[in-house]
Parts: sequence; C-alpha cells; structure tokens
Amino acid sequence: MLQSRVLVIALILLLSTTLPEVHSKSIFERDRRDWLVVPDAVASYVYEAVNKVSPRVGQFLADAAQTPAVVATRNFLIRETTKLSIMAEQLIEKIKNLWTRIRGY
Repeated sequence: MLQSRVLVIALILLLSTTLPEVHSKSIFERDRRDWLVVPDAVASYVYEAVNKVSPRVGQFLADAAQTPAVVATRNFLIRETTKLSIMAEQLIEKIKNLWTRIRGY
C-alpha cells in the first residue's frame, strides 16, 4: 500500500514538472541533435521526483538503470535515434535544395 502511494505521488510530481529543454525552441530553430537529450532529461526528472519522495525508491531506480538490460536498451536507442537524426538532417537539406530550385534562386 505504501509503495503504491509513493508511486502515485512520484507520478504527480513528474507530471507537474515542466521540461524546459523540450519546450525551449522548435526543432527547426536549434541543432537537430539537441532532441537526443530528451530521454535523458525525462529520466533525470523521474529520478529527481522519485528521490525527493523516497530516497530508497530513488536508489532502486538508480540501481535498475545500471542493469545490463537497461544499459543495452539505452545504447540501442541512442544508436538508432542518432541514425534517424542524421537521416532527418539529410532530408531537410534535400527539401531546402529542392525548394531553392523550385523558387529559381
């Protein structure tokens, strides 16, 4: 019962926390690789919110984040999102070049 209360409080704190890194600029105004920090920022906010409520649960989350399965999944996601980011940059450049040709400049 106590654990469910702690989780509910942690979720309320998490949902009430804003993410300034996400809302600061649009994707076209910033370096397109900046959005790769969003998952780490979310994880950091979750940890901080949970750790404020229960340091014991916060320590459990920190230990769980270091398990081989979580580390392997994180590395996979970083690798794949980096590939997607590079492809998105190339696509945007191609669209810009096409738009320039269409406009005749």
